[in-house]
Amino acid sequence: MNAAKLHVANGTSTIPVFCPYDGSLIASVDETDASRIDDLLACAHRGAKRSRNLSRHERSDILEKTARIIESERETFAKTIVVEAGKTIVQARKEVLRCINTLKLSAEEAKRNAGEIVPFDSYAGSEQRQGWFTREPLGIIAAITPYNDPLNLVAHKLGPAIAGGNSILLKPSELTPLSAIKLEEALLEAGLPDEVITIAIGGVGLAKAIVSARDVRMVSFTGGFATGEAICRTAGLKKMAMELGGNAPVIVMSDCDFDKAVEGCVSGAFWAAGQNCIGAQRILVQADLYDRFRGAFVASTEKLRTGDPFNEETDVGPMISKQAAERTEIAVTEAIAGGAELLCGHYREGSLYSPTVLDGTPRSCSLWSEEVFAPVVMLAPFATLDEAISEANNPEYSLHAGIFTNNLAVALEAANRIDAGGVMINDSSDYRFDAMPFGGFKYGSMGREGVRFAYEEMTQPKVVCINRA
Repeated sequence: MNAAKLHVANGTSTIPVFCPYDGSLIASVDETDASRIDDLLACAHRGAKRSRNLSRHERSDILEKTARIIESERETFAKTIVVEAGKTIVQARKEVLRCINTLKLSAEEAKRNAGEIVPFDSYAGSEQRQGWFTREPLGIIAAITPYNDPLNLVAHKLGPAIAGGNSILLKPSELTPLSAIKLEEALLEAGLPDEVITIAIGGVGLAKAIVSARDVRMVSFTGGFATGEAICRTAGLKKMAMELGGNAPVIVMSDCDFDKAVEGCVSGAFWAAGQNCIGAQRILVQADLYDRFRGAFVASTEKLRTGDPFNEETDVGPMISKQAAERTEIAVTEAIAGGAELLCGHYREGSLYSPTVLDGTPRSCSLWSEEVFAPVVMLAPFATLDEAISEANNPEYSLHAGIFTNNLAVALEAANRIDAGGVMINDSSDYRFDAMPFGGFKYGSMGREGVRFAYEEMTQPKVVCINRA
């Protein structure tokens, strides 16, 4: 992609966008200064009125047409993801397909879930009353999105918000704004009125101005815990939907389908260079299977090809930046110094960091207790299911978990006892279907994504009651 300047929000300065793989400048986008918050809100207010006045079939038609536009240009969208986020071309194509599905699900949601009848006469004294409730838009929704899924995670904010008749003040990651811009362009081409979406690109100051604005009715944020906490402290009284980080455990029982477990765990650990909030981070293997699993897992990991994300044969592309890869390298080095055994990987070249497997990682190590968000996975044996579940539940936050077993009773017991927003049985923790509810358990958990569930978060019930007496 040739370097180009993209006009976004009449900023006075620009933010460069670099290719994670080779560090080349691919674009520059206008930076929105926090001092322009009143202009952004005025635009979003006008957009909210226009969005609210769209009929349900109009909202649905716009979202469906947008899905068709992206489908017709899916390779261009995929290449944009590769060049700005570093995903492999194979992975980027799958993200585009997921975005198309997210928009289609949003189009369907716009035509249903409009409310329901309220049985007033079920309460003595209300026999002469009848009515219903509707689902009404909140108004202006602030959406803040990360770099790791720069198209589909934006679609998860925009699709349900539009289906519900809201306007959106969107702040995509300044590292990967191009996919968000292309998605907005597709929505406008499909007939979305101007100003329903206002894109603003900038740093912490801009984010603070947006989330603290009294006129913003909801903040939908995907990102890390520290940022999520800062947003909550700043935002004041408004709805929050926070999809924060994870530290996903996967339990491998000795009675599992062995090859399926190895393949699933390797994919789950290293998809998108490990920059995946539900990626497998801690793989807990029953003791009598541990040595065999460890050998097969390491052998499969060493076969992964790391390199140019545009190469169809590449399995693991670059991390988002050289700095991110350097931080990972330092963290792994510290873990090894603390007693972890390196089984493979731990090699960095620029922003490329080779898939890395550790054994015997101390529980006090940050790699074990915190989100890695890198192509690093830790193996550990366990004796009993109780021990594995206790280990799985140890972190104070949790998105997904997984378990591989052929024993249905064990699978269901684990699903019942693991504290996580989702438990994947005979699948890695990183499986996600865009229609299912998605979010965390325990500390920091607020709201759910997944189209229907986000739509409900982004709308509010209004009761209409008729007194016939």
